[in-house]
Amino acid sequence: MEEPRRLYSLEFIAVTVIMLFAFLNIAVFYSFYTYLGRIGVPPVWRGFLLGLEPMAAFLLRPFVISRLHAGNAPGLMAASLVMLVLALMSYRYVLSVPGIAAVRILHGTAFVLLVSAAFTVVVNFIPRQRSAEGFSVISLATLIPYAVMPPVTEYLLGRVESEADIYAGVAFLALPAAVLLLCIGKRMIAAAKAGGAAFSRPSFADVRENIRNRDIALLFGINFFIYISHATVFFFMKDFALAAGMKNVGAFFTIYTAVMIAVRLLGSRIFDRLDKLRTLSAAMAALAVCLLALRFVSSEVIFFVLAAVYGLCVGVGIPMLNAALFDISPPRHRGLNTNIALFMMDGGFFLGPYLGGALIAAGCSVSATMISCVFFVLIGCGLSVAAAGRASGRAGSRQ
Repeated sequence: MEEPRRLYSLEFIAVTVIMLFAFLNIAVFYSFYTYLGRIGVPPVWRGFLLGLEPMAAFLLRPFVISRLHAGNAPGLMAASLVMLVLALMSYRYVLSVPGIAAVRILHGTAFVLLVSAAFTVVVNFIPRQRSAEGFSVISLATLIPYAVMPPVTEYLLGRVESEADIYAGVAFLALPAAVLLLCIGKRMIAAAKAGGAAFSRPSFADVRENIRNRDIALLFGINFFIYISHATVFFFMKDFALAAGMKNVGAFFTIYTAVMIAVRLLGSRIFDRLDKLRTLSAAMAALAVCLLALRFVSSEVIFFVLAAVYGLCVGVGIPMLNAALFDISPPRHRGLNTNIALFMMDGGFFLGPYLGGALIAAGCSVSATMISCVFFVLIGCGLSVAAAGRASGRAGSRQ
């Protein structure tokens, strides 16, 4: 496969903008657990319904991965945008547990189709020598919504009937994404083909080869554990902060996301000069300390300082993780491996809220969710240390 010569091509920018919409429609659900309580959903169902959208993505991703390639990805992106609009509009009219469950499944299906197709395309436009920078830029599209939507939603809640009205409003943001895809879709396919991207379904042998590669398997494991922790923080931080006496909950999301954005804007060029796996290990160790400190916070000032530390750790760690996976993957497997990593993320975003909801339903305090996050991050940190050790061993054997 011929490597792309520049990072900021029109195709790369277009797919990144479409990803921005995809994550806008997820970030707006930061307070969905609280919303479910407001409309009368019993506590035993709230964690399940919260995790049902990522669970649908988790179960569907293997099916999508086995059929997705650069040729059919743009068409799948268009279909998924229509499905997302239907799901977002439906939250206004569905209040029963079975109805909400159906909408969450539709929502998860649409989201996994859009993001999987987008990543299948965009990896073909990233030069290997700028992989960390490329994934840092892509991650901005996934981060900006988390900085914007919580404070905007908190502002709008006093001006609309409920969160469901805001969910429906986000559906209108699909229009610019659809127009952009219509204008650039054929060009994406042509550019991917010119770069030698795979235009056939991944074979079972391709998937088996990835699973048997211990270095890649370690990175998949890190993905899972870092995202199960991140999902728990995202979905339960509002309840945790309120229980701890913190009034300005939206500011926590804004601060940590703003720091992540700043880190990736200012440090994206530097990332490619660092040892990716060692930097990842350090970031995860610091993240575990930060999460443990959150459990004992009593001052709003310290609460916001820890939000900044959290943003710094995740802001450095996730691009390094994605870039390390990109670098170690054969060019023909980059789209496949990126989607398998997303499958690990789906698992984390399903199990995080499910386990957190189960802890609370069993009578544990919401602060117990922070302790569970420390546990998961420490496992991921151990895996990253092991991956770094293996990489050092290979480098030493070549000298």
